[in-house]
Amino acid sequence: MAAILMDGNALRDEIIAGLRVTVEAAGSPPVCLATVLVGNDGPSQRYVASKHKKAVEAGLVARHVDLPETATQGEVEAAVRELTEDASVHGVLVQLPLPDGLDPEPVLDLIPPEKDVDGLTERSMGRLVRNRPGLVGCTPLGVMRLLEKYEVPTSGARAVVIGRSTLVGLPLSLLLNRKGADATVTMAHSRTADMSAVVREADIVIGAAGQAGMITGDMIKPGAAVIDVGVSRTEAGIVGDVDRLSVEPVAGWLTPMPGGTGPMTIACLMENTLSAARLQSAFPA
Repeated sequence: MAAILMDGNALRDEIIAGLRVTVEAAGSPPVCLATVLVGNDGPSQRYVASKHKKAVEAGLVARHVDLPETATQGEVEAAVRELTEDASVHGVLVQLPLPDGLDPEPVLDLIPPEKDVDGLTERSMGRLVRNRPGLVGCTPLGVMRLLEKYEVPTSGARAVVIGRSTLVGLPLSLLLNRKGADATVTMAHSRTADMSAVVREADIVIGAAGQAGMITGDMIKPGAAVIDVGVSRTEAGIVGDVDRLSVEPVAGWLTPMPGGTGPMTIACLMENTLSAARLQSAFPA
């Protein structure tokens, strides 16, 4: 039997609609997501536009700061600082990557953890490690929402996360391992010996390495859930870490690429914005 496809587009729309109901039930207070874009990179512009569109659909307020390619480090930091100090702004997102010559770390350091809707700062990561209230990266959170929606068993399951980035691999390993999810997690990477053998033991496989087609059907335990987070640009277009043709007949669940984890990233950005307002006591708990 072919794997159950985990439809990220459908779940995104369900989450967005649910957020709108929640906001309207509270009297539609102005919960604001602010974005900062530096330069004129086409994909980044389209991605920010899609975030604003979904924010409006969720009943949120969208605000945007556009800075030119020639913006200095100081100008970028000043724009972000102004948003973080504005009580009417509940979530701040700096679209990455920044143009060459700009250092993103001092910019991200300006965002307080209660407004860090991307979950990127070291303080947000620290809260995740310490299991304190905070905002989790949108892509890892989106993966967890897909597992919950499709009732993929995690308690006692063996999970392998391929990729150790602080954006996806590390926070996702922590989420799967924390109480409530209760998976036994292995983090694999480019130096992992006999990757195929490690992956073949897993009930849940998450590809987050950015290596096109590295996960093949012969590596998958029959019935396992396979989540594709990696993105690679090839001559054939954008592809993931999972070779769908060989994996789909073996897996129990599978995220398509596109249409799997990508839409969930935006959905969880909106979820994080509402959570941020709650952390700031600007929205009913």
